[in-house]
This record gives sequence, structure tokens and C-alpha cells, in this order.
Amino acid sequence: MRELNSLWLKSFTVLCEERHFTRAAERLNMTQPGMSQHIAKLEQQLGVPLVERDAPGFALTDAGEKTLAMARMRWREERDFLDSLDGDDEDRGTISVASSGSFAMLLYPALMDWMAQAPGISARLTAAPEDSIVAGVLSGSYDVGVIAGAPRHPRLAAEYLGAEPLDLILPREWAGRLPGFDQLQSLGFIRHPDAAAYADAVLGANFAKDYRGTDRLQVRSFVNQIGQIPEPVARGLGYAILPRSGILAYPAREKLATAQFAQPSFLELHLVELKRRRRSARIEKLAGLIRKEAGKLA
Repeated sequence: MRELNSLWLKSFTVLCEERHFTRAAERLNMTQPGMSQHIAKLEQQLGVPLVERDAPGFALTDAGEKTLAMARMRWREERDFLDSLDGDDEDRGTISVASSGSFAMLLYPALMDWMAQAPGISARLTAAPEDSIVAGVLSGSYDVGVIAGAPRHPRLAAEYLGAEPLDLILPREWAGRLPGFDQLQSLGFIRHPDAAAYADAVLGANFAKDYRGTDRLQVRSFVNQIGQIPEPVARGLGYAILPRSGILAYPAREKLATAQFAQPSFLELHLVELKRRRRSARIEKLAGLIRKEAGKLA
């Protein structure tokens, strides 16, 4: 009887959540060749291909879909078993949460404070795209996730956390002044992976006659590290649009100004988790910390 390698199976599950070999490898602190090797070894062990190599994008074979369903069930059962061993001690055990990069920066100091006060707690925080967060909660990889918008999956429960403003940030000398669209174009846009969606919301609402999409904006720079996005703005090199959590987590935010537009834009934050009869004391405490940090965003 073949015994499946748990490490290879975990790599496969994360790959299915990320739908991208490089992102999956980064999440597991691996190299991309190492991730590919894990998938190849799992396929060799099972004797069937799991991933469609010739299909555009990312697609699983029928065997891959069955393997993913089995893996998700295994992780959920394992998590439930470990929770049962820990009993109902809110300060003992492992908690796992995923959110956007900006909210993760706001939340992590609170998680570190918890770990400092409770040596029995181990906290795992992952910054991930929303589709990966939902897939991770469904698979049992994450206890809870924080996303913008209520999920519609029948196996997920959602708790509304509040509205997080999307802020357009400018160099400090703009404090108290509202820029026109031409002035923003002169400054230049600091792009990042979520910039297009944020710009459509903020610029589309406040400059409807002038804004024609991010492909028409004057781009000054691109950066994909959430903590670095405000830095060129603070140095006077351009403007950016971010959720407020990413700004509150920036240590030199006194060097920034926020545009007070007539039409504000928001992300509707929700805490998502698998539907269950009741939360453990540990997860309830985690939810409380998340609520507290989300409350700072109003």
C-alpha cells in the first residue's frame, strides 16, 4: 500500500491555491525548481499526472482534482484533531490567518504582542491575493482570512468587519490641498499589483471626465512590496493609492498627505472561515484582535 508523502501533498495543495508555481514556492519559502520537483515526485508516486502541462493557465487533471479534494479533507481533519488536543485554551496552539499585504502589516504587531504574552501561541500570518485566501480557508490551510467583499461559497461563513478607506497619498507639501487630475499626471503614479483596481475606484469616482484607465496614467515607478509603496511618495516622487491599513503601518506616515475627495472609496472587509458550530477560544481571541485592528481604519 502506497503512503503519500505529506510534504509533497502540502506543496501540491498550496500550488492549487496559488495557481502559479513561483508564488506557491515563495509562500513555502522554496525555490521554483524545488516546488516543481515536489509535484513531479508526487505524480511519480501516484503514477498519474496531476497538472495539465499543455493547457493555457493553470489546470488540474481529473486525478489532480481528486487528489486536491483528498488533501483538503486531510488537512481539515488534522486541524480539527490538533484543536481537540489543545482543548479550549485561548493561549495555546497554532493560529493561521491570511489577508492582504496591507492588512497583514497592520495585524502582525498585534499578533506579536499576543505571542509575547502567551508563549504557547504560534502565529502564522500570510499575505496573499483574495482568491488564494478563500482557497486556503476552504482547504484548512488558514483558520480565518480577511478579504474585501463577502464570499458566496456555501461552506464559508463571513463576519463584516467594516469599511476600509482607499486613500490617495501625496507628498507632505500637498497637505490641505486637493490635486487636479493634470497635477496628478505631473506627479506620476506609483504602480503596484493592486493599483489598477484601486485607481479605477478612486480616480474613476472623482475624475470621471478625465480618467480613462491606468494604461493612460503617467507612471513614475512600480513596486510590488507593500511596505515600500509609500516611500517614493514620501520622497516627493509621485502619488499612490492604498488601503488605509498600508498607510497606518508605514513608519514615516507624517511625510504623507491624504487627498480628501468628495467621493470616497472603500473596501468592505470581511472575516471569513469555514462554517462550524462554534469557534474555539483561540480562534475567538484571534477574531477579536482582527476586529480591533480593523476598527482603527475608520
